Amino acid sequence: MINGLLFKQMLESGANHLTNKFTEIDALNVFPVPDGDTGTNMSLTFNAGVKEALSCRSENVCEIAKVLSKGLLMGARGNSGVITSQIFRGLAQGVEGMNEINGFQLANALVNGSRVAYKAVMRPVEGTILTVVREAADYTYAFASQTADVTCEAVMDKMVEEAIESLKRTPELLPVLKEVGVVDSGGAGLVTILQGFASAIKGTVIELQKQQDQSEVAGAALESEEFGYCTEFIVRLDDTAKMSFQEHVLRDALANIGNSIVCVQDENIVKVHVHTLTPGEALNLGQRYGEFVKLKIENMQEQHENIMINSAKAEKEADVKKPQKKAKYALITVAAGDGLAQMFKELRVDYVISGGQTMNPSTEDFVEAIKKMNAENVILLPNNSNIVLAAQQAADVMEEYNVHVIPTKTIPQGLSACIMFNPDVEFDINLAEMNDAITLVKTGQVTYAIKDTTFEGMEIKAGDYMGIKEKDIIVSTKDKMEATKKLLDALVDADSEIVTLIYGEGVDEQQAQEVAQYIDQTYGVEVEVNNGEQPVYSFIIGVE
Repeated sequence: MINGLLFKQMLESGANHLTNKFTEIDALNVFPVPDGDTGTNMSLTFNAGVKEALSCRSENVCEIAKVLSKGLLMGARGNSGVITSQIFRGLAQGVEGMNEINGFQLANALVNGSRVAYKAVMRPVEGTILTVVREAADYTYAFASQTADVTCEAVMDKMVEEAIESLKRTPELLPVLKEVGVVDSGGAGLVTILQGFASAIKGTVIELQKQQDQSEVAGAALESEEFGYCTEFIVRLDDTAKMSFQEHVLRDALANIGNSIVCVQDENIVKVHVHTLTPGEALNLGQRYGEFVKLKIENMQEQHENIMINSAKAEKEADVKKPQKKAKYALITVAAGDGLAQMFKELRVDYVISGGQTMNPSTEDFVEAIKKMNAENVILLPNNSNIVLAAQQAADVMEEYNVHVIPTKTIPQGLSACIMFNPDVEFDINLAEMNDAITLVKTGQVTYAIKDTTFEGMEIKAGDYMGIKEKDIIVSTKDKMEATKKLLDALVDADSEIVTLIYGEGVDEQQAQEVAQYIDQTYGVEVEVNNGEQPVYSFIIGVE
């Protein structure tokens, strides 16, 4: 039997095991871009729920599971996090009213978890975490049904066994996994949690490998993108280094002290970008190969604090000016970068949640934003495919509000939807116009590759600049401007009328104007240039 104490030990063991393994799970991501990362999102989500569950004073499994479910629901980040929260929401429903559970009841609850998770996704994709939980739960339920007095230990062993086998089969169901040579990252995260459960049932709670609070370990993966020092330098190789320099050697050394690494060689010049807490070490590594041509170090912690201070000041001023009378509408959107936030605010957006790639907001982030709005109708614009489910989950949670999600998957889609918003027309008309608008814009993005891989037959090297049209990688090259121009060639056609060019970190105004001039001379369409100040993406391009 599993009682409340053992259930808490299972949760702690699963959370610790996932925290220990989240970077390995992140590495399974198919797209070689710096994104929110499945392992990080699942770890942050699961730790949020487990933290609440461990603080629950009840000794009843049903009560602990209920608290766990609520914590996961509010802490869910990214699609993998939302699906994980739904699996355990179903499990909580499956043990409702039970103080303790036996093996068959556990198997039944796991099946219910898989069913609830499937219902939460509009178009379930096989070869993902959904497949793994369904196949493993069904297999385990059949085993438990045919085994007299089946134990909880036997049920978890079977669940883990089949989850591993199902995970191995995911590349056969998703061709892109097979091409890249990985299994599904979300499924891998689920297997990791289940392994932690099984270990606890046998008497061994898996411990954290590092002496840190559970939430801090996974959180560091996100915070390191925002805090520390953004260190950039260009080194001119000396005569010795010209003969022996290898990008991967320097890149591996930098990986020991930081992340968000770009290391690109162009003849005798090496350009390096790294986020690190020890910029001096990064400079020492670079100086071994020659003389610095250029270097820049920025304190991201200080930048973040300034942003937070300004944001808090703005919110305070907004609260003072906040009218008592309810507004008809409130628009809430997601964006990373002060320039992007300003662009949305100029289009009548009332609240911008800081986030996007590398920083997927949680369900609770949306809920808190909704609570701040004094409006009859609230419209959410997630602007990222990995944030849509969290936004929808927030809308479901806030039943007392009239909240609707426009499923914008990119920044240009979000901007187009906002342009079509009319505060003077009825809610249904706005929803229809905004949903139509997002179908008429094409999105391109230029970012850097974080690993060597082959994607749809294209060989990609770590540090390359990639031009991405919607979800397809069009070009991969060491030259940022070349990648941008080739991406534009794939985006702009005879029907295109306007191009919105948004440049971000690592791009200056002169480079942006060079691209704008290329667009004007090559296609003769209207060009609008904006400094979004966004991280990760050198350029975000919208074509209508």
